[in-house]
Amino acid sequence: MTFSKFIKRPVLSTVISIFFVLLGAIGLISLPVEQYPDIAPPTISVWTVYQGADAKTVMNAVVTPLEESINGVENMTYMTSSATNSGMAQITIFFKQGTNADMAAVNVQNRVAQAQSLLPAEVNRVGVTVSKRQTSNVIIFSITTEDGRYDSKFLTNYTEINVTPLLKRIKGVGDVRSFSTETYSMRVWLQPEKMKQYGLVPADITRALAEQNIEAAPGAFGEKSDMAFEYTLRYKGRLSDAREFENIILNSNTTGQTLYLKDVAKVELGSLMYNVNMKSNGRPAAMGMVQQVAGSNATQIATDVKKALAQAQETMPPGMIYTIEQDVTEFLFASIEEVVFTLALTLVLVFLVVYVFLQDFRSTLIPMIAVPVALVGTFLFLWIFGFSINLLTLSALLLAIAIVVDDAIVVVEAVHAKLDQGYDNALTAAIDAMNEISGAIISITLVMSAVFVPVSFMGGTSGTFYREFGVTMAVAIIISAVNALTLSPALCAIFLKPHEEETNDKNATFIDRFHHGFNRVFDKATHKYKKGVTYMLKHRVITGIAVAVGIVALVVGMATTSTGLVPNEDVGTLFVTVSAAPGTSQARTQQIVDQVDSMLASNPAIKRREAITGFNFIAGQGSDQATFVIKLKSFEERSPKNVLARLWGVITGKGVAQLFMNPMDANMVLGMIYKQTAAIKDARIIAFGPPMIPGFSASNAVSMSLQDKTGGDLNKFFEVAQTYLEELNKRDEIQSAMTSYNPNYPQYMVDVDVAKCKQAGTSPAAVLSTLQGYYGGMYASNFNAYGKLYRVMIQGTVESRMRPEGLSNIYVRLASGSMAPVSEFVTLKRVYGPSNISRFNLFTAINLNITPSGTSGDALKACEEVAKEVLPTGYGYEFSGLTRSEAESSNSTAIIFVLCFVFVYLILSAQYESYLLPLSVLLSVPFGLAGAFAFTNLFGHSNDIYMQISLIMLIGLLAKNAILIVQFALERRKTGMGLRYAAILGAAARLRPILMTSLAMIIGLMPLMFASGVGKNGNQTLGAAAVGGMLIGTFLQIFVVPTLFVTFQWIQEKFTPMVFADEASQEAQAELKQYARPNKKAARNNS
Repeated sequence: MTFSKFIKRPVLSTVISIFFVLLGAIGLISLPVEQYPDIAPPTISVWTVYQGADAKTVMNAVVTPLEESINGVENMTYMTSSATNSGMAQITIFFKQGTNADMAAVNVQNRVAQAQSLLPAEVNRVGVTVSKRQTSNVIIFSITTEDGRYDSKFLTNYTEINVTPLLKRIKGVGDVRSFSTETYSMRVWLQPEKMKQYGLVPADITRALAEQNIEAAPGAFGEKSDMAFEYTLRYKGRLSDAREFENIILNSNTTGQTLYLKDVAKVELGSLMYNVNMKSNGRPAAMGMVQQVAGSNATQIATDVKKALAQAQETMPPGMIYTIEQDVTEFLFASIEEVVFTLALTLVLVFLVVYVFLQDFRSTLIPMIAVPVALVGTFLFLWIFGFSINLLTLSALLLAIAIVVDDAIVVVEAVHAKLDQGYDNALTAAIDAMNEISGAIISITLVMSAVFVPVSFMGGTSGTFYREFGVTMAVAIIISAVNALTLSPALCAIFLKPHEEETNDKNATFIDRFHHGFNRVFDKATHKYKKGVTYMLKHRVITGIAVAVGIVALVVGMATTSTGLVPNEDVGTLFVTVSAAPGTSQARTQQIVDQVDSMLASNPAIKRREAITGFNFIAGQGSDQATFVIKLKSFEERSPKNVLARLWGVITGKGVAQLFMNPMDANMVLGMIYKQTAAIKDARIIAFGPPMIPGFSASNAVSMSLQDKTGGDLNKFFEVAQTYLEELNKRDEIQSAMTSYNPNYPQYMVDVDVAKCKQAGTSPAAVLSTLQGYYGGMYASNFNAYGKLYRVMIQGTVESRMRPEGLSNIYVRLASGSMAPVSEFVTLKRVYGPSNISRFNLFTAINLNITPSGTSGDALKACEEVAKEVLPTGYGYEFSGLTRSEAESSNSTAIIFVLCFVFVYLILSAQYESYLLPLSVLLSVPFGLAGAFAFTNLFGHSNDIYMQISLIMLIGLLAKNAILIVQFALERRKTGMGLRYAAILGAAARLRPILMTSLAMIIGLMPLMFASGVGKNGNQTLGAAAVGGMLIGTFLQIFVVPTLFVTFQWIQEKFTPMVFADEASQEAQAELKQYARPNKKAARNNS
């Protein structure tokens, strides 16, 4: 195949590259920006409230019928549910990746509708909400006051009226959840003594509200008549303020006496519930979580939300401000900035390495032009394929530099080789060189694509990761090959000049002398290298042993290296949960929260802290629960570089990784928080960071649920869970394992004496309804205010609900019309039970919170092993969230690497027309992969997605180096050279470009290996694996491949004799003269 047209027509070649750059630039500005590819599964949430019900009642009456109806909905993968003592019921359904979220929501809504006839009337009155939203937050914001002039109730309702609707209209927002329960409600506080005095029960109040607080449509006068005017009839409609509700008439007689609601109850504009309290830096606040729809762009959502909040700020009352507590884009943009900086630095370092080897600016300029063309052009195809700019695609471009620059170096080296042979015209040299190597470039491009394309067809979470990485690499390689066939040879014909003999000019510059010295040293090294190859050829058993050791080392590395999905990073936000003793009142919990808050306020790394009393990210709602959302200071403010402290960590045996630890990173802050709060003994405090991949779970902990498949007692299930946790905490892989589930919350069991009820002329339903009206509260009616619809709630006064003795003051009406205390019909028994009950896939579940001491992969294995050892028959477990994806992807990783090797082997077999010769390439690759595992372990990293993409890159680049050695050796063998001599000269011919590419790769990725700051853990893992693989792989490969080539080619020729090509002996002799003796290489610095 000839490409001389592109050499003779350089304008055509440059226009092709300009098109790549222009279209790539358009793609670049059009691409969305994300942290990772969209891998979170679509999630549908179903929730409702059964006012006044306990967790078991909510589970039996609400959750169970809904679950049974929803179960099996199309594309569902698993389902979790929870019921709390506050009456809250929530079901979360997870779907297969790629499922249309809109259709999933419709299907779930249809299933919910089928179950509504089975739900309590109170629940149907409130309604069952179905929403499509992810389980993690794009942004957490708070609305607070600078001077404390507004209370939390006002802030909450201002937010819900003026801010939340604005945010919900943003494209991609699934929901805006408020932590607060202080939504406006018209509270009717019943006074038991006065209710008894007038012979009333809560049902009478509800009935009066239903009769008098109504909307009506009276009609009109004169409609469809010959009257001159029509008059619309209007009724005042629903009541709107507390005074109007106070004047609701409960009874009236003929004497003119009227009983009003205000005579038996206090009416006020209060809150729907009073079980959550929020503060920001010690001041009252309202807080909201913005959650996205599956498939939406989190970065764009965050940008739009911040714009909307800034817009809302303009109309806020004086002294009211908003703050952002968590923003996924802060870490994203900071990480991308680090990667882009590393990318630029890598290009500079690669330029310097290439210049040292090529030794003139003209030659160096050619690969430096080719690299940006390939990288920028790749963005066009990322846009076409619907990908995004994320950490993986940018990492792929970073790793692609070595492969891309190597294509241009191969062309430049080939043209220089012709000029070294005496060509006096660069155009002719370029044409002849391309006639020889164009086939090799095409075949190598096919092989390289074979490495990256198979991973693009993997499914699941890991498949999505690999798909964007693999396609990015493959596209960059293909564009690089196009450049190598068009642009690079055309530039060679323009830029390069015929070589001149080396002279001993005394006036040579320092750079000239450096080049001369480098050439002499390299020529000597090449001579020694050929001697080394010759020695290996004479002692092939050494190669066999080395290959066996390399494969064993790779297997051992894969088996012993800690695993994980993605490394945890410092994202600038932390969460702290507080769990007081079961049954602790909200007032006492608030005291503990204030104590913790004062400790956090003194932490020098913390900028803001938001306290939520009554809600726990892990345990859910409860008077004994609380959560802090902590905003850390900027990365720059927390980055003192204490080198001595890091060195001391290495000396004291904490590992080389201590050199790269940031003393004020998030892990250090977590340690400081635990140390600060250690003195608090009456609450359990857990601190953790947000999940690295949004959309799966609330934290980075291992998400696991134990299941009771026997349908047995909750207390026995809790004992099984405790035994499991005790054994799990003994494992070295686990830092802590615990559960928020506790069956020891103090409760009272209500027993209604049915016989007494019948004798007295009442019913258990009437007694329980009265109890609910005073203690649980009833949703009685609605009212309109501020353009929104709010609830009217009836409930007993706080004083009447404080103690069990209050039942003597609560009266139920008998059939005779007289009143009797509820205590006559009800017996209370002190019992203990859970504050919340969870289920996983229809089975009762206890959710575990497991913090790994090392990597999540090791912790996951420990969880599985302990479960097999201690869980009795009838009890099982399930993983959820990101942990579930990690467990499912562990098997696919091995398949990916096997596919890479198989595809490379098949394509090389087709290229060489041999099933043996490709083994000389493939058997040399394990050295580099083993080196990657060695460096990963040395620097304390794990086998996560960053290391795995490095391994895929190494397979491609190391295979490429080996292929070129084999290709050059095979071409020389076809000219009639002896097998060993062909191998030696083929290896020597490729030594310079191989070392050039490898050193460029190694030195270029050094900044990544020693990265600090934002995203350092992923960058360090990527850099360590790539550098270690290239360093060890290249050093061993250049000695092993020639021997493997001779071995397998000799076997091949036993079956299929070599057909020697009719080559011009003059060219062969010229090459022999060029490579056979050292110190005779023409200098290139004079060209």
